[in-house]
This record gives sequence, C-alpha cells and structure tokens, in this order.
Amino acid sequence: MHELAVIDDPAAAGVSLDPVRARLLAELAEPGSASSLAAKVGLPRQKINYHLRTLEHHGLVELVEERRKGNMTERILQATASSYVISPAALGAVAPDPERAPDRLSARWLIAVAARTVREVGDLVRGATTAGKRLATFTIDGEVRFASASDRAAFAEELANAVTALVSKYHDETAPGGRPHRVVVAVHPSARTDDPARAETPREQTT
Repeated sequence: MHELAVIDDPAAAGVSLDPVRARLLAELAEPGSASSLAAKVGLPRQKINYHLRTLEHHGLVELVEERRKGNMTERILQATASSYVISPAALGAVAPDPERAPDRLSARWLIAVAARTVREVGDLVRGATTAGKRLATFTIDGEVRFASASDRAAFAEELANAVTALVSKYHDETAPGGRPHRVVVAVHPSARTDDPARAETPREQTT
C-alpha cells in the first residue's frame, strides 16, 4: 500500500469522486471484505460488491487475501494507497497549462504551475515505484508574516534574485550525463478560516 497515489486516468478519477466509493476507499485503508464494509457503510453487501469491483477494475483497490467461509470464498481487499490526488492530466485538453500567458504575479498562473507539478511528479513517482527506486526531490514549506505590502514586495524581489543566482551558479548546460531539474518557488497568503480576525483577502501571489 502506497502512502499516496496520483490518479491521471479520467475514468478512475470519476470513480474515486463518487461519495460511496470515496468512503469505501477511506475504510479500506485497512483490509476489509464486502461483508465488513456493508456493516460500516450501511449498504447491502451486493451493492458494496458492485462498487468494489469497479474500484478494483480501475486499480484503486487490490486483493490481499481470499478466505474460505463454509461453501464460499470471502475476498479481502485494501486500497492501493492511503490517500489519492487527481492529476490535472485527467482533464485532458482543459487541464491548466502554465505555458499559457505566464505571469508571476497571477494567482491563476500559480495554480497552473502547481497543477503541472502534480502531473509531472506523479508521473515520476509512478516510474520510480515501478523501477523500485527512490525519487530525489526537495521541498521547503514555511510561513512568513509581512508587516506591510512593501515588505512583501521586497521579500519577493530578494527571493527571486537569490534563486536566480543559485540557478546561474549550478546550471551546467554542457555537463555530460546531467539531468534537468525544475525549480518552483511560490509566495501566497496563508488561508486562515479558523480565525476570522486574521483572515485577509488575498491580493498578491508570486511565483
């Protein structure tokens, strides 16, 4: 069972979004049968079996064991991952594309870049898993509280300059066997819904 799986097949994405099937996926973080799930979800076992077959067909659950119970065989299934994310690739031609009108001050462009990250890293994770290798990535996630909009703008400028300097220092177009790596840096207001007093309307997002 993987910690996270990226769904890029449109049909599998549609299946995972069904409320009943999403509930079954959550329940199958631990192995279970149609009978045990029927008791938890409150649906007939036959209906649970139908949903499980659909999930299994799309690779979202897998068989882990078969148990004999009297004159029948009970199938024990488990979700293939503890959590899932749907790749923008599932949207086909209408998926967000950062190549369209790039604008580092646009929130929509930030979303498009993030969507590309999900798509590309999802593909890389799948390949690394198949090859039995670890994917080399690095992520920084933090929070900074700016005293003013001007401080935020100054921070963004210094950050851009620092990243540009690092890229210039280490980028080698002619290195034999070198492999390109994508660098993404984003700054956006933190979403705070738990404390209305601290909530603010996002005005600027920088990538």
